[in-house]
Amino acid sequence: MTTDFKLLARDGVARRGVLNTAHGPVNTPAFMPVGTQATVKGMLPESVAATGAEILLGNTYHLMLRPGAERVAHLGGLHRFMNWSGPILTDSGGFQVMSLSGLRSLDDDGVTFRSHLDGSSHRLTPERSIEIQNCLDADITMCFDECTPWPATEAQAAHSMRLSMRWARRCREAFVDRPGYGLFGIVQGSVYPALRAESAAALTALGFDGYAVGGLAVGEGQELMLQTLDSTVPLLPTDRPRYLMGVGRPSDIVAAVRRGIDMFDCVMPTRSGRTGQGFTRRGTVNIRNARHADDPRPLDSECRCPACRSYGRAYLHHLFRANEMLGPILLTWHNLAYFQDLMAGLRDAIEAGRLADFAAAFEHREAEGDLESLVAVDAADDEPVERPDRGPDRGQGRSQNRNHNHTRNQDRDDD
Repeated sequence: MTTDFKLLARDGVARRGVLNTAHGPVNTPAFMPVGTQATVKGMLPESVAATGAEILLGNTYHLMLRPGAERVAHLGGLHRFMNWSGPILTDSGGFQVMSLSGLRSLDDDGVTFRSHLDGSSHRLTPERSIEIQNCLDADITMCFDECTPWPATEAQAAHSMRLSMRWARRCREAFVDRPGYGLFGIVQGSVYPALRAESAAALTALGFDGYAVGGLAVGEGQELMLQTLDSTVPLLPTDRPRYLMGVGRPSDIVAAVRRGIDMFDCVMPTRSGRTGQGFTRRGTVNIRNARHADDPRPLDSECRCPACRSYGRAYLHHLFRANEMLGPILLTWHNLAYFQDLMAGLRDAIEAGRLADFAAAFEHREAEGDLESLVAVDAADDEPVERPDRGPDRGQGRSQNRNHNHTRNQDRDDD
């Protein structure tokens, strides 16, 4: 395995680094937009790159079904197929072992899926998952695992984790070493520290290019997630990248970076952009709310994206009310730019040794909310009325955030 990871700076346990791959470098901490079906929904590849993204995530299960891994290989690999020249990480299909439990049967050798598209039968084993990701030409291949569902008893979590560790060994044996390409192992064990420790030890003994923390952001809530990171991350090699799968909210990312995590992915910025929720430096905004109808200001005055540079809130509100496709496109672009700006800010703060100050300022602005544009409006058209005692947009935003784990479950299968 020959991807190369260099640590450039530390601030406490937080790290600033660079991961070199066959298709270019990835500066860490990094956020990977999700392009499950070889596209980031609503975005041209060059538009995604303009947000600052350096690496994308694709999905083995979905690309296996459509258009087919061998077809992608015949057409020159996933990079050429989707016109993305940068690095790509592929999810192994292990998440679908959990999320599509009603459409699969699992045994010690692998998983048989019934396609959610046409009901056809498909078999994924550790060896086949690695083969598919090789066909896709993924720079970073993920081990095939069983993402342990939540809730799970300790006995259930132990059985699931040990199955994943047996599969990890088979993945390691099946992976073809080549310059610039790497294989990441995935730590499982639910929220049980002893199981996480056992999993981390097993993977470290096998030796991988990077180590992912899986089985989180599946319903356990932020407190348990962070507790699990506190007990797991110190067990992982310090000279390899650490990837927290399926996370997440901006506050989750900041907290995880402070605990030594280097890489993230989540559908939240794209899905939220399609449904009218924008992430800003003062918290989340529901652009559908009527209080934005006469507001000419940008969504976020500090943002460089086209939505904020060229359009006002009133226009974005109009696009969503009129069901015009430009609305989701612009808000998706904005959200991806916000996430990339957040990562750049985290990298700069680590380099400067001021991560604690950055996190405190982030938390203060998130708590303050979008106070500048608080307006009570007539709700005759069934739009919500914003009141000073409730706070602007934050009720809707908190509701979506409370359900972010469910959002991940749903969207990894269709984003």
